[in-house]
Amino acid sequence: MFPMKVSKFIIFLVICHCYALKERVEASHKVFPELQSLSATTVNQLHRTGFHFQPPRNWINDPNGPMYYNGIYHLFYQYNPKGAVWGNIVWAHSVSKDLINWKALKPAIYPSKPFDINGCWSGSATILPGNKPVILYTGIDPQQRQVQNIAVPANMSDSFLTEWIKPDYNPLVVPGEGMNATAFRDPTTAWWGEDGHWRILVGSKRKHRGMAVLYRSRDFVKWVKAQHPLHSTANTGMWECPDFFPVSIMGQNGLDTSVTGPHVKHVLKVSLDLTRYEYYTVGKYDREKDQYIPDNTSIDGWSGLRYDYGNFYASKTFFDAGQNRRILWGWANESDTQHDDVAKGWAGIQTIPRTVWLDINGKQLIQWPIKELETLRRKRVELRNQELTTGTRIKIKGVTAAQADVEVTFSLPNLDNAEQFDPSWFDAQKLCVQKGSAVQGGLGPFGLITLASKNLEEYTPVFFRVFKTQNSHVVLMCSDARSSSLQKGLYTPAFAGFVDVDLADGKLSLRSLIDHSVVESFGAGGRTCITSRVYPTLAINKDAHLYAFNNGTDKVTIDNLSAWSMKRPLIE
Repeated sequence: MFPMKVSKFIIFLVICHCYALKERVEASHKVFPELQSLSATTVNQLHRTGFHFQPPRNWINDPNGPMYYNGIYHLFYQYNPKGAVWGNIVWAHSVSKDLINWKALKPAIYPSKPFDINGCWSGSATILPGNKPVILYTGIDPQQRQVQNIAVPANMSDSFLTEWIKPDYNPLVVPGEGMNATAFRDPTTAWWGEDGHWRILVGSKRKHRGMAVLYRSRDFVKWVKAQHPLHSTANTGMWECPDFFPVSIMGQNGLDTSVTGPHVKHVLKVSLDLTRYEYYTVGKYDREKDQYIPDNTSIDGWSGLRYDYGNFYASKTFFDAGQNRRILWGWANESDTQHDDVAKGWAGIQTIPRTVWLDINGKQLIQWPIKELETLRRKRVELRNQELTTGTRIKIKGVTAAQADVEVTFSLPNLDNAEQFDPSWFDAQKLCVQKGSAVQGGLGPFGLITLASKNLEEYTPVFFRVFKTQNSHVVLMCSDARSSSLQKGLYTPAFAGFVDVDLADGKLSLRSLIDHSVVESFGAGGRTCITSRVYPTLAINKDAHLYAFNNGTDKVTIDNLSAWSMKRPLIE
């Protein structure tokens, strides 16, 4: 993936589809060559996270090639060892036994050969027969083409896989005739077919059509391009970081990437270079035709389902054979300026790893923070059967509000008092801007006020608002950063998504992971997820506060609220 500053999110409205090909590849991003190698003499700790993954300093972006091998979790990620903006990219490498505590190793892959001399970009890991891990990644060659390469461990008995070798038969895959050599990157984890061929996807585009280009190989060395892409969609632009994997229709267990059959659906996720957000579809993989067909319940385009409706990009899943689950990693970039990042000496975090599985309705994925995160919980605080009438704001005391895990279930006694839903309100983010946390409704807004200063000069509300239609209800979830900081020059959007949830039992749940400059929230048991990056100036450390609130005319009740202060894991 070729990154862009998320604080420039709106740029896509005016970006044209053009690339400069003279000295380096250009895409829809900002490059700051004068800042790429400015190493900070000190690292500002103010907004650094306490329990999210981030290295001690400098820039990070895409999670790359996560895998589980011989009892060890591996996370590779795009990293600038010389500065706090994108540039000088290598594959940094960290290992863990629990996905929470991490030990840094030396970079696994860095520019060193002709096929990657101008860059080592994103890719994936595959475990081959015989328990042999390999990495496929995008390299930038002397002609500035994006080519797909392989790296293999130097010592298979080393569970840490410290050393990696790039065979001389690289590159494995090069852009063919008529393909855009600057829009051809991020190979997926490979899957094995019953015909004896391995398959991978490479993200690409043809004019404005996003494409998952399919390649096949018998020996994992010689790859042949299929006549047709696995899938493509008009007017979506370049597809970065594609991910294609099976999900069970019979439970929460994860599946190896090569599993197919009648009890399986498939998920195709793409990261959109133009918009800098992602979408996914759930559908069917036709093994005979090597084609993916989204279900008619999945919108196949910019308005499709997202893993996360906030600051979340370049995600990657892997099958965790040790726990029989599928794990999702995602990158949350900064929302301040590049010069802010240089000054503080770091930029970028990885969101908390999430377990993902297919909802029982078969239409979307459920996401939930990995269970290992709960080992960091300390000092539990509880509220039960707490009624919230109009204008009520209750402070949650006894918890470190700047570094906390909060779970709450609300009871909605009278759904009939919800506001009428206007069918023209199809854009959740615009609706959240229009009807923020201070705008009184019928049933809502209600939820949590996170990272709040004493007098609410700064606060980041995460909340629901319930609407009614003729036969059902519509639930809006918002994470609104517009009031999050008094600092100027920040990108502070009101992120939002609709929640596909049955309110027959009158219950609605919310979980928020609050970590100094990030609020990760999971609505209705993980059906809708939103990550916000925020930079309070007053609501910091011990001066941050946490509240539950209701600004609707109808009362809601907190059935149960549990909040924990979170311990810092070991992250080198």
